[in-house]
Amino acid sequence: MSLTTLVWHDVVGTVGVSMIVVSYGLLQARKVSSDNPTFYVVNGIGAALILLSLTVEFNFSAVIMEGFWLLISLVGIWRTLRARRRGAD
Repeated sequence: MSLTTLVWHDVVGTVGVSMIVVSYGLLQARKVSSDNPTFYVVNGIGAALILLSLTVEFNFSAVIMEGFWLLISLVGIWRTLRARRRGAD
């Protein structure tokens, strides 16, 4: 595959990977907090984009990994929003 042969699902998957890697890198650099639901939203969108790309070129192990990544992100969103609501009470 060369840059001239990229198709839509390659671009979508690459954007998803970039979102996950950048958000995790920012977390490790302490530029973003895991208490912020935005961190989980970006990770969840990234995982969803990768899953979308995998509908064209299926890879079972990658689908499992990204499915769990999306699920974990959704749990993170739910937990951080719940904690914020409790703190606001």
